[in-house]
Amino acid sequence: MLKMKILVTVLVSGMFFSTVSGQVITRPNYSLKSHETLEILKVEVTAREVRFQMSVENRISGGNFCADKNIFIIYPDGTRSKLRSSEKIPVCPDTHQFMSIGEKLSFTLIFPPLRQGTEWIDLMEECSENCFSFYGITLDTDLNQRINEAFSFAEKGEPARAQAMFIKIIEETDYRNLGSESLLYLSIIKLAKEVGNTSTAEEWYKRFKLSGAPRSELYFRYLELQGIKF
Repeated sequence: MLKMKILVTVLVSGMFFSTVSGQVITRPNYSLKSHETLEILKVEVTAREVRFQMSVENRISGGNFCADKNIFIIYPDGTRSKLRSSEKIPVCPDTHQFMSIGEKLSFTLIFPPLRQGTEWIDLMEECSENCFSFYGITLDTDLNQRINEAFSFAEKGEPARAQAMFIKIIEETDYRNLGSESLLYLSIIKLAKEVGNTSTAEEWYKRFKLSGAPRSELYFRYLELQGIKF
């Protein structure tokens, strides 16, 4: 639990890296998260366990942080895998007390091994207040690379190229019903709005409505908070 104002945000970039002994995804793409300064730095997948290396930055005077024991990986079919252990972070109700604004805490969450062939997951904390969540975490390294490339065009001020790439990705992966699907729709809609192309934004908003993408109700709530609704 993080005693800060909760802000739902969209991740704008991520990178990946693979190893021979397992899979390491650095800053994986995800669709939405609950806390603005909470980040997934790395996901290490081995035959024995999966480790989430994470970081949170304090933004308020007197802020504190802890991890509830009820943290779960949520698979696409809704089944759960519970947190096995954690490192460098207190378990609630014990807390880490931040000494200053801007201070960062790095920690690790450790879970049982992932199911073979898992391409995406959600990460959720169940607690009494300010619980954190990450939706649609992409574990497919090739897909992460393609999404990163699309975001790089947006960051370089080339929204048309970024949008075209997002559209190409979603057209090629839509049948897989991935957690990243919502991130792609959100990116296309937001890019269209940012350049004043309302008709394209509306078209993809309506396509998103009909897509059957996982947890789509969360993403439409996010778009409404951004003032986007058709």
